Amino acid sequence: MKALAGLLRKEVYHILRDRRTLVVIIALPVLQVILFGYAIRTDVDHVRLAIVDPEPDAITLALRGRFTAAGVFSIVAVVPRPDALESLFARGIAQGAVVFDGGLAEKLARGLPARLLIVADGSEPNTGSIVRAYAAAVIEAYERERGGAPRGGAQIVPNVRMRFNPTRESSNLFVPGLMAFVLTIVSSLMTAISLTREKETGTMEALLVSPLRPWQIIVGKVLPYLAVGFVSVIGVILEARLVFQVPLRGSVALLLFEGLLFILVSLSLGILISARTSSQRVAMMGALIGTMLPTMLLSGFIFPIESMPWPLQAISFAVPARWFVLVARGIMLKGVGLAYLWLATLILLGMALFLLVVSTRSFHERLE
Repeated sequence: MKALAGLLRKEVYHILRDRRTLVVIIALPVLQVILFGYAIRTDVDHVRLAIVDPEPDAITLALRGRFTAAGVFSIVAVVPRPDALESLFARGIAQGAVVFDGGLAEKLARGLPARLLIVADGSEPNTGSIVRAYAAAVIEAYERERGGAPRGGAQIVPNVRMRFNPTRESSNLFVPGLMAFVLTIVSSLMTAISLTREKETGTMEALLVSPLRPWQIIVGKVLPYLAVGFVSVIGVILEARLVFQVPLRGSVALLLFEGLLFILVSLSLGILISARTSSQRVAMMGALIGTMLPTMLLSGFIFPIESMPWPLQAISFAVPARWFVLVARGIMLKGVGLAYLWLATLILLGMALFLLVVSTRSFHERLE
């Protein structure tokens, strides 16, 4: 019993002495509950809706008002022709669209069925099906208030079309997002653990007395993980195509470049975490909190960002995986290029440069 009590006292002493570990152990469960509680939501709010209304009339204006008043949709554009939707969907401005027939009110007055097309972006999880269901419910409610088909069977007939994922295969939605999660594990987590292991084993001191400069040490430690991450990108793309039959409609070279850019961001985060921690345990927890949880919850990979509270939506702008998931889905499912993905690419490039500078400086200060 004395030996056990001594062991307990020793362990408590080590925990209390390492304040960073204690703070992480206490803060991690609290942060997990907050993130999971607010981020895990399968409902979709504030769906960005585009309206195609070639000949506005009383019926189309009334339906547009119903979509606005439903509390689910936000009308982002009203255009006269359907061909304008291509750019809106490719840039992610619209998640859904309602295309009215020309002369809709006149057709109903003459006792003819009026066609209406509901278009949903199937590249985002849950959103496509919910857009279709909510839009159909708005039209059905308007038909009931209008009295159904009061003029010889004349009614509004909605048709549905799913863009970019017509078969609604779940693998088409989640596999591009899984690329970000896998690359985060390979890059940031493994880099943070590897560099802190050098500190714990004492081999870092041996490197310091060598002719190598601090930046050369970082390059030597990080470059292998950059190569491993790039091979992982190629492996995930091959798996997506050969195993899950996920389409690859865009440029493979652009996707590989974007993957390499995301790996640089993740590696920089791993260096920064290792520079601010003193043990593998703290580094692993820091990588879990700083990279893996945001990648899973705040990237739009699984849960729609639009349904989250505004503070989490604001934080998601600083999550690199949000932009990489947007890029991966755009290239693989939509077939778009830099003309539509330049903003996300610039943000990833800016993050990579900023984090490389900050992490290298932090690591240099720690070595000194």
